[in-house]
Amino acid sequence: MAQPLTHAEAGARGQDIVLSTEGLTKEFKGFRAVNGVTLDVKRGTIHALIGPNGAGKTTCFNLLTKFLTPSAGSIRYNGRDITGMKPADVARLGLVRSFQISAVFPHLTVKENVRIALQRRKRGDSFDFWRSETVLRALNQEAQQLVEAVGLSDFADIPAVELSYGRKRALEIATTLALEPEMLLLDEPMAGMGHEDVDRTAALIRRVSKNRTILMVEHNLSVVASLSDRITVLARGQVLAEGDYATVSKDPRVVEAYIGAGHG
Repeated sequence: MAQPLTHAEAGARGQDIVLSTEGLTKEFKGFRAVNGVTLDVKRGTIHALIGPNGAGKTTCFNLLTKFLTPSAGSIRYNGRDITGMKPADVARLGLVRSFQISAVFPHLTVKENVRIALQRRKRGDSFDFWRSETVLRALNQEAQQLVEAVGLSDFADIPAVELSYGRKRALEIATTLALEPEMLLLDEPMAGMGHEDVDRTAALIRRVSKNRTILMVEHNLSVVASLSDRITVLARGQVLAEGDYATVSKDPRVVEAYIGAGHG
């Protein structure tokens, strides 16, 4: 029989968890899209949320990123209850959703887009377009570093509208990184990409995961297998299985859920 944790052990375990939920539930007119989900995301890991179509992944993700309000349950970030907070408020705490928060302007260059994102971090919601180029130039070095970090150095002076789909996603990640997130939440980062862009974006996610935590919803199971430290599988709004890819991919319940939903 397992011995109960000491106070010191319990405290250490709590410090290891950056995002957690308990009994997280979302009901729409009597239908429970998410039903009692309890989740722990460890600091410094890449954690994937997967499941067949209709499993509740998107709803759960929207709850975690505060775009939906739970019907029941709680969400904690770094031990702080954020259940009732707004998306902008949790973003200021370091919990940032990419592809939703990021500001990308199609007719500005890559570097200009990143510089605007840096303004947002440094000046809140105030974008000082009226300031002189001399003042704004102080952000150029940091913007260039972020452009280089996502592999867009050769495109720094290209309008965003001219980028390929995959490189636009890289720019969106750069503008998100400008907010200095401690935890980055990615909603289907590979959706709609060709093979070359998938490989490039997967490598980018691995690079930017250094010194931060990533939670992603993703359908591409080969990407999930190569990137994820831990995987939570949802089915019918509930946690079906959890573990590394080798563990969950061999779980008969997971195999049945995917086959039953028409997945290979």
